[in-house]
Parts: sequence; structure tokens; C-alpha cells
Amino acid sequence: MFKHFALMLVGLVAITACGSGANGGANAAAAAAPAAQAPAASTAPAHEWQLGADYMLIDPRVPTTTGDKIEVVEVFSYACPHCAHFQPAMDELKTKLPANAQLVLVPAVFNPTWEPFARAFYTAKAMGVLDKTHQALFDALHRDHLPLNDIQSLAGFYANQGVNAASFTSTASSFVVDSQLARASQLVRDYGVSGTPTLIVNGKYRVEMSAEKHIGPPEAVDIVLQLVKQESAAHK
Repeated sequence: MFKHFALMLVGLVAITACGSGANGGANAAAAAAPAAQAPAASTAPAHEWQLGADYMLIDPRVPTTTGDKIEVVEVFSYACPHCAHFQPAMDELKTKLPANAQLVLVPAVFNPTWEPFARAFYTAKAMGVLDKTHQALFDALHRDHLPLNDIQSLAGFYANQGVNAASFTSTASSFVVDSQLARASQLVRDYGVSGTPTLIVNGKYRVEMSAEKHIGPPEAVDIVLQLVKQESAAHK
């Protein structure tokens, strides 16, 4: 079943999140509208967001991968249209994060149709083209509605981005990518994530969109910034 959250533009617009019961792949791509521009997040939270009401504690804490830096994770999927809608907010968050915080992307695989997209993510990362292709793949799926449903069709997409298709296919089926997929799936379970997009701060806090709680992309960004500030103060 779809999990609902709100996208704040002029007013509160309720949209659904992609979850463990959602249809991914071609169905998700065909149903999605072009990504909307989220309003810029404010420099500081408008008010104090509350644990247990606006964001959740992850217990036990999940170890981070960013050393001394505060880790901010987005759990997402290219197959999820709402991750495409959320991308402008992620771009805004990148500009707001302090130097002692680092953004990490973790692809979710809630059903078999999502697996090729997770493989594509780690393959693009391994081949050094992730920054170039991340938004482009969202656009291809959710703006242009291209039928990119498997590794072969995705290899064609990446070939158009200057990647060797044979190398892409070989890397996508490698042991390294298999291991990264297994690790990502374990992280999603450990985080307690049931829908995308979801944000995780320092392995301790889970931030989810919620129409009921009036938490859309701008609010989620504010909550993350508050938690990053809180974690920064705790480590001084």
C-alpha cells in the first residue's frame, strides 16, 4: 500500500510515498508526474521539532560510514516518483549542510522491479558517473517516461551518457555490486524504513514525510538541519 506524505508548494498538497507494497519500475515511471520544484528550506528551523512526534529515534543506533562527519542518509529509489519530486529539496539540503556533515544515498529495493535501479546506482558510482547521471535518470524515468525496466535498457541509457554499455553491464552483475546491494538492504531494515524518500541522521533519527503531521519536503529539510545542529553540538 502507498504511504502518504505532503508536498508543500503554495499550500499543502498530499502525495503518496513509494513503499514496500508499491509498484516500481515501469508502472511507477508511467504514473509519475514531472518533478515539482520544492520551496527552498529556511536557514534555521521555524520551530523546535520534537522527537517521537516529528521524527523517530532509531534504537539501536545504526553505525555510520562517514568517520567524524555527521551522516545524513537519503533512502530512495529511481523507481519511486516521489523521490523524483523530492530531489529539489535534496539539492537544497546539500547547500544547507555544514562542512561537518556528509550526504549518503542508499537505494531501497522494496520489490524485484526496483533492483535494477539499485544496481544502476552502485554501478554508476563505481564507474565515476553518478554525479552526472543521478538527476538525468530521474528525468528519463519520471519526466520523459522512458521504458528503462532492466539492466539492458539501463545500460543503453548510461551509454547515452558516455558510459561503455558492456562495462556497465559487467559491473552491474559484479560481486562488488552484489555486496553493496545486500548491505543497502540490511541498512534499510535496520533504519526501519518502509517508504521512500526517508532521511536518516547520524544513524539515530528517521525523518519521514507525513500529510497527517504536515511534514513535506521543506519541513523534512528543516528537521534534518535541526538534528545536524543538535549532533554537532553534542560532539563539541
